[in-house]
Amino acid sequence: MTDITKHILLMDGPDNKGLIYHVTNVLYRHDLNIIHNDEYVSPGGRFFMRTEFEGTFNTDALLADLKTQLPEGITLRLNPKKKKNIVVLVTKEHHCLGDLLIRYAFDELDADVLAVISNYNVLQPLVSKFGIPFHYVSHEGKTREQHEEAILRTLAIYEPEYLVLAKYMRVLTPGFVNHFPNRIVNIHHSFLPAFVGANPYRQAYERGVKIIGATAHFVNNDLDEGPIIAQNVKDVNHRHSAADMAAEGKDVEKIVLSQALKLVFNDRVFISGNRAVVL
Repeated sequence: MTDITKHILLMDGPDNKGLIYHVTNVLYRHDLNIIHNDEYVSPGGRFFMRTEFEGTFNTDALLADLKTQLPEGITLRLNPKKKKNIVVLVTKEHHCLGDLLIRYAFDELDADVLAVISNYNVLQPLVSKFGIPFHYVSHEGKTREQHEEAILRTLAIYEPEYLVLAKYMRVLTPGFVNHFPNRIVNIHHSFLPAFVGANPYRQAYERGVKIIGATAHFVNNDLDEGPIIAQNVKDVNHRHSAADMAAEGKDVEKIVLSQALKLVFNDRVFISGNRAVVL
């Protein structure tokens, strides 16, 4: 199979001498042009590298050549540089969804929004303005597992590469998460690991915090404890009520979510244990 496009090579594994040389040498021998390269070695001695390149090549031949030049334990992923296909899950709050839809409409999201799914129909009028399919999948009268099975049936129509939880206010079961390992991105309305779970602004107010924040992270089977992709904060003081903090926090949430998605969709995030390494 021959490709003519820009690609991104992702590599991680135990650090060794000459890793960068071996990769760049193979790309050179295949007559490929490196556009951008980033690398990082963790304190524990794990090597990460993201290489963006362009040219015409045979995928199988290139990967085989790389594997012969690299030591054991190295993981390689080769992705075309293209928009990702995503489905957005929401509940009732509009601010993160609205921001994503506007970015999508103006080609600033690096993704194609295939559909929006919600357990309420509150946001259907907003989504319809952008010509995107909206699926109302109610949780009423269903167990959590039954509701998630209904969502999975809808997702099977689209086969998205990523799910984005844009203020989706339901805890996902391990069974659901296992369908999309490291492919569900959530925005949490606090500066994790502080104030996990529900009502974080009320928790922050009661502790008298001087900053509030938002955290975008991958979803795993521990509530609000998946690898953190991006965070940001905003100053507050004793004059802010919990409601004031929540209102201020909405701007931080949508900015952090869009920043995180840009990193993920551009293949800049590696998962290492419960940490996200961003290149």
